[in-house]
Amino acid sequence: MFGAAGRMGRTACQAVADDPSMTLAAAVDPHHEGLDLRSVTGIDVAGVVVAGDATGVEPGSVDVMVDFTEAEAARENMKWCAANGVHAVIGTSGLTADDVEQARALFTGSNCVIVPNFAIGAVLMVKLAEIAAPFFDTVELIELHHDQKIDAPSGTAMQTLDRIAAASSDWSPDPTTTETIAGARGAKGPAGIPVHSVRMRGLFAHQEALFGTTGQMLTIRHDAFDRSSMVPGIVLAVKEVSTRPGLTVGLDALLDLSS
Repeated sequence: MFGAAGRMGRTACQAVADDPSMTLAAAVDPHHEGLDLRSVTGIDVAGVVVAGDATGVEPGSVDVMVDFTEAEAARENMKWCAANGVHAVIGTSGLTADDVEQARALFTGSNCVIVPNFAIGAVLMVKLAEIAAPFFDTVELIELHHDQKIDAPSGTAMQTLDRIAAASSDWSPDPTTTETIAGARGAKGPAGIPVHSVRMRGLFAHQEALFGTTGQMLTIRHDAFDRSSMVPGIVLAVKEVSTRPGLTVGLDALLDLSS
């Protein structure tokens, strides 16, 4: 587990430790190198000492590594996994399209799943927005996250925008001719779709796609209230990655939602 002592890292470690079909075999976190994982996280797992980086993990001792770090570290961790025949599940924010293509080239022996959002409800939200897109004239996206999130728009928002734009590019033009405050109409995503990012204390992870056409409106919204919302998706990805050759992006394929 890369980033084991971070908030999402602890959640992932606990999810693995709680599943009787899996064993939490290694943990990596540069801020807690040499410490017993139990003392760092409170998770009841014995004999796991936190390594400072991937070189402190014996490749043959692990089948799958989960990464909840940050983009720069995740790039190096993916290289280590690919070079050592270890499957990778990547939940780190901020990866670019180039990073995805690099992962596609790297993982020829072992496999990789890159997941913008592990909440299964959020995955369904994206799919439903994609289905709705061709039936409406206008759409705007609002994503709301806690005040510690450093990237905007979120990875889930970008995925949603891409899917909506691919489903329909025939959107009515924005009628706004004057912005009293610059940026009031939000950023423009693919196909010119407006996207608005909220960062506020008290939130966790929320998103809504607002679709409008003559005389009606459709709101597709998902709310995740804490990190436990990610656990079923994390467990699914860890169990499935070995069966998905090469690179898989998103939980869609694992849930048979890609078609």
